[in-house]
Amino acid sequence: MGVSGSGKSTIADHLAGRLGWRYEDGDRFHPPGNVAKMSAGHPLTDEDRWPWLQAIADEIDRVCTSGAHVVIACSALKRAYRDVLVHGRDDVRIVFLDGMQDLIAARLAARKGHFMPPGLLASQFGTLERPGSNERPIIVSIDAPVEAIVDDIVSQLNLVPQ
Repeated sequence: MGVSGSGKSTIADHLAGRLGWRYEDGDRFHPPGNVAKMSAGHPLTDEDRWPWLQAIADEIDRVCTSGAHVVIACSALKRAYRDVLVHGRDDVRIVFLDGMQDLIAARLAARKGHFMPPGLLASQFGTLERPGSNERPIIVSIDAPVEAIVDDIVSQLNLVPQ
Protein backbone atom coordinates (compact mmCIF):
# COMPACT_ATOMS: atom_id res chain seq x y z
CA MET A 1 0.00 0.00 0.00
CA GLY A 2 0.99 3.59 -0.50
CA VAL A 3 0.37 6.65 -2.60
CA SER A 4 0.66 6.65 -6.37
CA GLY A 5 4.31 6.62 -7.38
CA SER A 6 5.55 4.92 -4.20
CA GLY A 7 6.49 1.82 -6.18
CA LYS A 8 3.59 -0.47 -5.31
CA SER A 9 3.46 -2.27 -8.67
CA THR A 10 7.23 -2.67 -8.99
CA ILE A 11 7.78 -3.81 -5.41
CA ALA A 12 4.74 -6.13 -5.39
CA ASP A 13 5.83 -7.73 -8.68
CA HIS A 14 9.37 -8.32 -7.40
CA LEU A 15 8.11 -9.55 -4.03
CA ALA A 16 5.74 -12.01 -5.69
CA GLY A 17 8.57 -13.26 -7.88
CA ARG A 18 10.85 -13.73 -4.88
CA LEU A 19 8.16 -15.64 -2.96
CA GLY A 20 6.92 -17.64 -5.96
CA TRP A 21 3.46 -16.15 -5.53
CA ARG A 22 1.08 -14.61 -8.06
CA TYR A 23 1.11 -10.84 -8.54
CA GLU A 24 -1.97 -8.70 -9.19
CA ASP A 25 -2.16 -4.97 -9.69
CA GLY A 26 -5.10 -3.62 -7.71
CA ASP A 27 -5.73 -1.07 -10.46
CA ARG A 28 -7.14 -3.82 -12.68
CA PHE A 29 -10.04 -4.19 -10.22
CA HIS A 30 -11.17 -0.57 -10.76
CA PRO A 31 -14.42 -0.17 -12.65
CA PRO A 32 -14.02 1.81 -15.92
CA GLY A 33 -15.77 4.84 -14.37
CA ASN A 34 -13.05 5.14 -11.72
CA VAL A 35 -10.27 5.02 -14.31
CA ALA A 36 -12.03 7.67 -16.41
CA LYS A 37 -12.50 9.89 -13.36
CA MET A 38 -8.84 9.65 -12.31
CA SER A 39 -7.65 10.13 -15.91
CA ALA A 40 -9.64 13.37 -16.01
CA GLY A 41 -7.73 14.55 -12.93
CA HIS A 42 -10.53 14.03 -10.38
CA PRO A 43 -9.85 12.20 -7.12
CA LEU A 44 -12.06 9.26 -6.27
CA THR A 45 -14.61 9.52 -3.49
CA ASP A 46 -15.14 6.83 -0.88
CA GLU A 47 -18.34 5.96 -2.75
CA ASP A 48 -16.21 5.30 -5.87
CA ARG A 49 -13.75 3.16 -3.92
CA TRP A 50 -16.04 0.71 -2.08
CA PRO A 51 -16.85 -1.55 -5.09
CA TRP A 52 -13.17 -1.54 -6.08
CA LEU A 53 -12.00 -2.47 -2.58
CA GLN A 54 -14.67 -5.16 -2.28
CA ALA A 55 -13.56 -6.69 -5.60
CA ILE A 56 -9.98 -6.89 -4.27
CA ALA A 57 -11.18 -8.32 -0.94
CA ASP A 58 -13.18 -10.96 -2.82
CA GLU A 59 -10.04 -11.92 -4.76
CA ILE A 60 -8.03 -12.15 -1.53
CA ASP A 61 -10.68 -14.42 -0.02
CA ARG A 62 -10.82 -16.58 -3.17
CA VAL A 63 -7.03 -17.00 -3.25
CA CYS A 64 -6.76 -17.73 0.49
CA THR A 65 -9.62 -20.23 0.37
CA SER A 66 -7.91 -22.08 -2.49
CA GLY A 67 -4.69 -22.35 -0.45
CA ALA A 68 -2.78 -20.20 -2.94
CA HIS A 69 -0.91 -16.93 -2.33
CA VAL A 70 -1.01 -13.54 -3.98
CA VAL A 71 0.66 -10.16 -3.65
CA ILE A 72 -1.69 -7.32 -4.61
CA ALA A 73 -0.55 -3.75 -5.16
CA CYS A 74 -3.25 -1.40 -3.88
CA SER A 75 -3.17 2.14 -2.51
CA ALA A 76 -5.36 1.36 0.56
CA LEU A 77 -4.69 4.85 1.91
CA LYS A 78 -7.26 4.84 4.74
CA ARG A 79 -7.69 2.46 7.65
CA ALA A 80 -11.29 1.83 6.58
CA TYR A 81 -10.06 0.69 3.15
CA ARG A 82 -7.53 -1.68 4.69
CA ASP A 83 -10.22 -3.02 7.01
CA VAL A 84 -12.29 -3.99 3.95
CA LEU A 85 -9.29 -5.77 2.41
CA VAL A 86 -8.05 -7.58 5.51
CA HIS A 87 -11.37 -7.87 7.41
CA GLY A 88 -9.81 -9.52 10.43
CA ARG A 89 -7.76 -12.16 8.59
CA ASP A 90 -4.48 -13.10 10.26
CA ASP A 91 -3.14 -14.54 7.01
CA VAL A 92 -3.23 -11.17 5.17
CA ARG A 93 -0.51 -8.57 5.73
CA ILE A 94 -0.28 -4.93 4.72
CA VAL A 95 3.06 -3.61 3.45
CA PHE A 96 3.32 0.19 3.60
CA LEU A 97 5.75 1.75 1.12
CA ASP A 98 6.74 4.88 2.98
CA GLY A 99 8.31 7.82 1.19
CA MET A 100 8.63 11.58 1.12
CA GLN A 101 6.25 13.56 -1.10
CA ASP A 102 9.06 15.28 -3.07
CA LEU A 103 10.71 11.94 -3.96
CA ILE A 104 7.39 10.49 -5.11
CA ALA A 105 6.50 13.64 -7.06
CA ALA A 106 9.78 13.34 -8.98
CA ARG A 107 8.98 9.69 -9.78
CA LEU A 108 5.49 10.59 -10.99
CA ALA A 109 6.84 13.40 -13.17
CA ALA A 110 9.11 10.89 -14.93
CA ARG A 111 6.39 8.25 -15.39
CA LYS A 112 4.64 7.94 -18.75
CA GLY A 113 1.39 6.28 -19.76
CA HIS A 114 -0.25 5.91 -16.34
CA PHE A 115 -3.81 7.05 -15.68
CA MET A 116 -2.91 8.72 -12.37
CA PRO A 117 -1.87 12.32 -13.06
CA PRO A 118 0.88 13.78 -10.84
CA GLY A 119 -1.47 16.60 -9.78
CA LEU A 120 -3.46 14.19 -7.60
CA LEU A 121 -0.46 13.33 -5.41
CA ALA A 122 -1.23 16.07 -2.87
CA SER A 123 -4.77 14.73 -2.45
CA GLN A 124 -3.38 11.23 -1.89
CA PHE A 125 -1.02 12.46 0.84
CA GLY A 126 -3.94 14.35 2.35
CA THR A 127 -5.99 11.14 2.41
CA LEU A 128 -3.18 8.86 3.66
CA GLU A 129 -3.67 7.39 7.11
CA ARG A 130 -0.44 5.69 8.11
CA PRO A 131 -1.11 2.13 9.32
CA GLY A 132 -1.27 1.74 13.08
CA SER A 133 0.62 -0.93 15.00
CA ASN A 134 -2.62 -2.84 15.60
CA GLU A 135 -2.78 -3.45 11.82
CA ARG A 136 0.52 -5.40 12.05
CA PRO A 137 1.95 -3.45 9.10
CA ILE A 138 5.26 -4.05 7.46
CA ILE A 139 6.69 -0.57 6.91
CA VAL A 140 9.57 -0.07 4.48
CA SER A 141 11.27 3.03 3.16
CA ILE A 142 11.10 3.46 -0.60
CA ASP A 143 14.39 5.36 -0.59
CA ALA A 144 16.39 2.22 -1.43
CA PRO A 145 16.96 -0.05 -4.43
CA VAL A 146 14.09 -2.42 -5.30
CA GLU A 147 15.94 -5.55 -4.19
CA ALA A 148 16.83 -3.99 -0.83
CA ILE A 149 13.18 -3.05 -0.27
CA VAL A 150 12.08 -6.60 -1.14
CA ASP A 151 14.77 -8.03 1.17
CA ASP A 152 13.39 -5.85 3.99
CA ILE A 153 9.82 -7.00 3.37
CA VAL A 154 10.76 -10.68 3.20
CA SER A 155 12.73 -10.45 6.45
CA GLN A 156 9.78 -8.76 8.20
CA LEU A 157 7.29 -11.34 6.88
CA ASN A 158 9.04 -14.13 8.82
CA LEU A 159 7.47 -16.75 6.56
CA VAL A 160 7.68 -20.37 7.59
CA PRO A 161 8.81 -22.52 4.64
CA GLN A 162 6.05 -24.79 3.40
